[in-house]
Amino acid sequence: MSDEQREPILRVVPRPGDINANGHIFGGWVLSQMDIAAGIVAARRADGAVATVAIETMQFIAPVLLHDVISIYAEIERTGRTSMGIRIEVIASRDRGTEEVKVTGGLFTFVALDEQHRPRALPPL
Repeated sequence: MSDEQREPILRVVPRPGDINANGHIFGGWVLSQMDIAAGIVAARRADGAVATVAIETMQFIAPVLLHDVISIYAEIERTGRTSMGIRIEVIASRDRGTEEVKVTGGLFTFVALDEQHRPRALPPL
């Protein structure tokens, strides 16, 4: 992802209930935030309902800590007839914003849905 004045799709602060036994934030919590952000981008491109159909790649690079503010960046990497791949990057801001750490990233695939929840063609750009 290019760094030129990019804005996060979502910014979230984990809560104490999101901590696992190691004192880090549950990976599933982070994954759900990524899915929400990617879904926003996908729904905008599809101009309607979408569904996550695959997580093609995702890697946890560093733990998310309780007082982190996470920023989730998402952009369309590829499109097909009914689907699109959304590249996601999660950056944690730590120590009152003095440190930024890439904690995870991934590629999520979404499909555009019609009123019967079946795949439909993406609208032209």
